[in-house]
Amino acid sequence: MPKLYSQIDSGNCYKPRLLMAKLAVPFEHIAISSTDGSTRKPEYLAKNPNGKVPLLELDDGRFLAESNAILLHLAEGSRFIPEDSYERALMYQWLFFEQYTHEPNIAVRRALLVYPERAKDATPERLAATLEGGNKALLVMESQLQKTPYFTGSTISLADIALYAYTHEANRGGYDLSAYPSVSKWLSRVAGDEGHVPIGWLPD
Repeated sequence: MPKLYSQIDSGNCYKPRLLMAKLAVPFEHIAISSTDGSTRKPEYLAKNPNGKVPLLELDDGRFLAESNAILLHLAEGSRFIPEDSYERALMYQWLFFEQYTHEPNIAVRRALLVYPERAKDATPERLAATLEGGNKALLVMESQLQKTPYFTGSTISLADIALYAYTHEANRGGYDLSAYPSVSKWLSRVAGDEGHVPIGWLPD
């Protein structure tokens, strides 16, 4: 059985848990957190020298880090990776957007406001910059979702799994999702997809 090292309230860690729930993939959850220093302990760094979560340990003992790489590995051959080459490329496009444009603003602003240990970094300048950047990201998403129900077209893909994780918690970062009606409807569609579980879900 694979092992997933993850932080329960992290959106990046929620992504593979959500996907494995949808795919009915059994796994052992090992709680680890960047907030208590456990990701910097030598025994964890031996598994992932980058000292971040999530981390997937395969049955054969190999390790795979980075949330979107884990998604791509787990979803191989499933309904979450489009068969059409262009739609598949669009999925990659949105996965890169999530990590380079969306996450550095929406996820970071949420962390600055939610985690007490990050409060020292929550300067007015940083909060203003991440609010502006996050709203720009949401506007890009709104534009696409006015045209298609999901990011690669008519069916859900890994792009939707990845972007859902922190978007559905964007209000905790001070974003007003009512300004983005197509994004709000998309959130409901993703939550209504078969096998959906909330961010705090863990396997039995």
